[in-house]
Parts: sequence; structure tokens; C-alpha cells
Amino acid sequence: MMDPSAKKIQTRLRISRYVRWAVGALVTAFLVWRLYEVLWVERAFSADTWVRFGLSGLILGGMYALIAIGYTLVYGIMFMINFAHGEVMMLGAFGGYFVFEILRFLPAPTAANPDLNFLNAYPAVSVVLAFAAGVLISGLSGYFLEKIAYGPLRKAPRLILLITAIGASIFLQNAAMLLFGPQRKNIVNPEVLDRGAGWTLQIAGSPVLIPYTGVFSLVLSAVLLVALYVLVQRTKLGRAMRAVAQDRDTAFLMGVDVDRVVSQTFLISGVLAGAAGVMWGIHMGLVNHYTGFLPGIKAFTAAVMGGIGNIPGAMLGGIFLGLIESVGPALLGIDFQLKDVIAFTILILVLIFRPSGILGEKLTEEKL
Repeated sequence: MMDPSAKKIQTRLRISRYVRWAVGALVTAFLVWRLYEVLWVERAFSADTWVRFGLSGLILGGMYALIAIGYTLVYGIMFMINFAHGEVMMLGAFGGYFVFEILRFLPAPTAANPDLNFLNAYPAVSVVLAFAAGVLISGLSGYFLEKIAYGPLRKAPRLILLITAIGASIFLQNAAMLLFGPQRKNIVNPEVLDRGAGWTLQIAGSPVLIPYTGVFSLVLSAVLLVALYVLVQRTKLGRAMRAVAQDRDTAFLMGVDVDRVVSQTFLISGVLAGAAGVMWGIHMGLVNHYTGFLPGIKAFTAAVMGGIGNIPGAMLGGIFLGLIESVGPALLGIDFQLKDVIAFTILILVLIFRPSGILGEKLTEEKL
């Protein structure tokens, strides 16, 4: 005969499951109704506008995916959420900004144009130098963040690490504000990557601009995501990372240097965040000490959506969140300034209906 307390728990779980299903059905019905209203009844947006929304979502999603993978890598190795990751991205954006500023005032005159600067005379070299500075600064920031803030607390309770990560985030924000000032900095790109330039396509009789900066960011995001996947799946370091994520103690007994793998993971996540930061600056054109906060939180949402600790899930979650953020306000008929509300509402719904994410697995007791 079943124990009464166990029977009561089962009843509560069954009721909770039915409530979740009911809420899910209501949300799904509302979304289907809004889709029908917007696409077939109101027809408030033309085909070219939807293409613009989709392109913007893919560009944002690629950058969110790069940042989200940083959360996923660290969680997979240390089972902690590095809430300072957005600030690591911000430091990379500042690195790219200062390189562009230096090269903009570095003369490189030619006979045809004596006023030419290095930034526009050698745009490819300038972009490479900006990315080199961004990934170097962010990579080292992630590496030393682990060594100074997280490493000594590796065996501490998860709550201590979480509080430390929040403290590190606030510290980096304020340090950047003191060093670089609170004002937003305008990033001047090379002329070939001017934000108003791009290819023009005719969609349903209307011109659609495909910006060079967006295509550049999207292609580079895809290359970096593929490179990371190959690194994790095909290299010795990747095998060590997967071994530590699977079972740290067994990996140590098999000869894996766990401390070194953890440090290298923070370095790699910082490099990806730095690349995303430079791309963010090139595409958005602004950077300040607060630049990494919202993208970092949204990338965390993407990581949770895809399945925290799952690299393909982080990629998928980032792309999906970028698309939803761009298309969602139009589909729901709300102001586009409320796009952040959509992102965080999705986070809440995912945590309620599928805490493990789209591609994630159920968390073991060790990871909780």
C-alpha cells in the first residue's frame, strides 16, 4: 500500500503537470491567433519588412550564440553560471574600439589621397587588429577571472560562486566606467564596413538593404561556431573538456589536468565573448561600460533555452532568440521597445515547461 505522504506528493505533481499543460495550451492558442491576425487579417507588414526582421534576427542570433556558448562551456565544466561573461564581452568591444580609434588617427597618405588614414587605407588589416585586440583582452580577462575570483572557490557551495560571479560583473562594469568614462563611445568603422552600406535586393517590389556589417558578423559567427564545435569534438583539448564535464574525478584519475582544462575553458569562452563584442561594436556602432549587460543576460536566456551545458543547444537557442526578438513584437502587435520583455518571458516559460532546454538533458544531483 502506498504511503499517504507519497500519494499526496504524486497528486500534487499530477495537478502541477495539468496546470502546466493548460497554461501551455492557452499560450499556444494565443500565439496561433496572433499569427492569423497579423499575417492574414491585418497584414500590417509587407514581405520586404518580414525579410528585414528575419535578417536582423539572424545577425543578432549569431552574436547571442557566441556569447551563450561561453555560458555553456563554463557551466559544463564547473556547473556554475558566469554572470560576469557579458562584461568580458564588453571589454572585447572596448578593445576593438580603441584599435579603430588609434588607426583612424594614424596617417597613411597616398599620392591620390594625402589625407588617408590607416583605417581606410588598410581596412582588412584594421579589422584583424581590432579582433586580435578584442579576443586577447577578453580571453585574458576570462582566464584571470577564473584564476583570481573562481579558482580559490572551486570547492565552495554553488551559491558562493554565483554571488562571486555577480560581484565580478559589477566590479568589471564599474572598472570600465572609471577607466573609459560613462559616456557612450561612437565606433567609426572602415569605410568599406560603413553601417549604411550594403547590397540591395528587390523583395516584392521594395528595396531591402543587406548591410555589409550584418553579413560580416553573421558569416564570422558561423565560422567561429563551427570552429568551436570542431575543437570540442575533434581535438585532445576538446576530449579533455568533455571528460571533465562528464566526470571530473574520473577524468583526474585518468591523467587529465583538471585545473588546466578549467582555465583553458575560461580562456576559450573569453575569446568567443571578445569576438562577439567586437562584432557588436562594428554592427551597432556604440560601446560603453553597460554594453555587455543586456546581451549577456539574453545570451544566458539563449543558453537556458537551448539546454545549458549543450553546445549545439546554445547555438540553436541564440539563433532562435535573435529571430524571436526581431519578429516577436510584430507578430504580437506590441511596441518594438518591448522586445526585451519577449526575451525574458521566453526564459520564464522555458524554466516552467522545459527546464532542461530544447536539447538539454535532465540535471543530475551533482550538477544542481
